[in-house]
Amino acid sequence: MTTRERCAVAGLLLAAGGGRRLGGRPKALLEHRGRLLVEHAVRVLREGGCTRVHVVLGARAAEVRARADLAGCVVVDNPDWADGMGSSLRAGLASLARTDARAALVSLVDQPGIGPEAVSRVLAACPSGEPLQESLASAAYGGVRGHPVLFGAAHWAGVAATATGDQGARAYLKEHLDKVRLVECGDVARPYDIDTEADLTHLE
Repeated sequence: MTTRERCAVAGLLLAAGGGRRLGGRPKALLEHRGRLLVEHAVRVLREGGCTRVHVVLGARAAEVRARADLAGCVVVDNPDWADGMGSSLRAGLASLARTDARAALVSLVDQPGIGPEAVSRVLAACPSGEPLQESLASAAYGGVRGHPVLFGAAHWAGVAATATGDQGARAYLKEHLDKVRLVECGDVARPYDIDTEADLTHLE
């Protein structure tokens, strides 16, 4: 992927969850390595090669805006965040549809074990000469599909139409499995989620 093509890819960070299994603590407001988890996730996208980043907020969005340094990001409020990750994905893609972005690299705020190396590797998996808007690529861990996931703009409407509940783009990716370029990242990242109190041991 050329530098110009990378500039046409926007990072899309889903950070709206309310942390129900964490006692109602929004994951965006958890701390990791001296900064809020949402700030850490934005930095990962930028260091991985995304020059512009859209961040979808939901639970306690006003507090996240007040406390987090999201300078340079496009912040998208999702009033339907309680409906699940699918609603945040739809909100984020709708915000990107109003820009000149030709692809979205989607990541989740609660996966701090996935760093810039995985982001860069997925971006690099899209060969020059292939229409960026047709691209469909996903990080894989031991051959199992995970995040981040790159969706060319030609896929956004289909993803939005099938993104319901907490499924996100899972149904769409399953339907288009033959088109998804899997990019092994198990050697550079760990795809654990911060979902429960026990998972907080992963935060430093």
